[in-house]
Amino acid sequence: MPAQRLTALAASLAAVTAAAPLGAQPAADATALTIYSSANPGAISPETFRFPGRGGVPGYAVVRQEREIDLARGRNEVKFSDVAALIDPTTVMFESLTDPKGTAVLEQNFQFDLVSTEKLLQKYVDRSISVEQVRGQATELFSGTLLSTQGGIVLKRDDGTVQILPHNAGVKLPALPGGLITRPTLVWNVDAKSAGKQRTRVAYQTQGVTWWADYNVTFAEGRNHGDCKLDVGAWVSIVNTSGASYADAKLKLVAGEVHRAPVGGRASKAMEARIAAASPVVADGFAEKAFFEYHLYTLGRPATLPVNSTKQIELFPVARGVPCERTLVYYGRPDGGYGFLPSPATDRSYGVVSNRQVDVYLQFRNAQAANLGLPLPRGRVRVSKLDPADRTLEFIGEDSIDHTPKNERVLLKLGSAFDVVGERRQVDFKVNTSRKTMSEDIEIKLRNAKREPVEVQVKEVLYRWVNWEITSKSHAFRKERTTRAACTFPSPCLQGRR
Repeated sequence: MPAQRLTALAASLAAVTAAAPLGAQPAADATALTIYSSANPGAISPETFRFPGRGGVPGYAVVRQEREIDLARGRNEVKFSDVAALIDPTTVMFESLTDPKGTAVLEQNFQFDLVSTEKLLQKYVDRSISVEQVRGQATELFSGTLLSTQGGIVLKRDDGTVQILPHNAGVKLPALPGGLITRPTLVWNVDAKSAGKQRTRVAYQTQGVTWWADYNVTFAEGRNHGDCKLDVGAWVSIVNTSGASYADAKLKLVAGEVHRAPVGGRASKAMEARIAAASPVVADGFAEKAFFEYHLYTLGRPATLPVNSTKQIELFPVARGVPCERTLVYYGRPDGGYGFLPSPATDRSYGVVSNRQVDVYLQFRNAQAANLGLPLPRGRVRVSKLDPADRTLEFIGEDSIDHTPKNERVLLKLGSAFDVVGERRQVDFKVNTSRKTMSEDIEIKLRNAKREPVEVQVKEVLYRWVNWEITSKSHAFRKERTTRAACTFPSPCLQGRR
């Protein structure tokens, strides 16, 4: 078919480009990849990395590639064509590992004007081409001068007539036009004091690569109500939409909030490192160590990251029997729904809402005594429970965690209790303008439809003004912070004035 002719032509151009002496023939290439993530756990829609053109992946990577090249004495043009399409060209660094003092980079360029049918034709505007057009069972071949490629092929035939042909008309070009490339390419002008083979390293940053942690947790009931045990497994999820594949790469992941200059600024040099002892891990798995003010995870074996793919690798072996606590929490009025006004909120109806849901939380300590004690990167935590009827794991909730150091508590919200509900209502409200005070009576009721008793933490947000005092109460409470009081009781907890 005529349309296939241009496709074959583009393929032949790729073959010629690859076969041309570039001065940088890969020999025993080595690739290293350090990935930084700015992704919120669970915030990346699958559509983002299944269809890369619909959105950006929130992360980046530093790519380092080592190749052996053959340099002549004096000036050389060196080309690397296997680079990411989303490269930041201002971050590119080229260095000779064999003769760093005798090899200097005079210029560097990033060429991304890739070959296409449209660009091939544009190179022949105002030049003669041949066109093959199928009419029924016959094929007509004629030639002329290409005038335009906008909206079709506009051709001035040799007989002086102008003809507009569809883009799928078969076109024969007399020769391959220059200046087109098939892949994004880095080009250096290198001055070498001596000729011979040299080992070189290229480093650059690219967008379109990210990682996050996924935690798979299995919940088991404890003997006492509220007590439980967890089996905690962790996996690393890596997404690569950078436009390049990385075969057998040395893989590193950085966990922490690494600041970057605003877009448009040049990337800084490598940060100074302060390395602590690595945590014990499974052979060939991830080794963790402190790195500057972050944590670095290095995979003990090579990994291949194909373009437009997602890969998962175990972060650490399953930690079994981690003690946990299950807690029910009732916010009569959800925290954060109201903020302080410039003056006391004297409107009787301000903030008078009732929330029925009682939330379910799991918490555990990330400590060695609890069979954990590892730096936990930011990620999404999915919790399942075993159904003894058929021995299957059933999903019971998920939450996300931030970067969590050792010995810190982890709190997970799994959902809302089905059989425990709450009710909050305003009983009375008074404003005394002469004394500049106001009082409010709030009643909170809890109802439990379970067969066994439960313990519920009740939290009341005090939002009318910064100065408050509980003058009457049915149960003891504690002041958690300026705007919140809390208590724990299996019945209505808080009834008083403020």
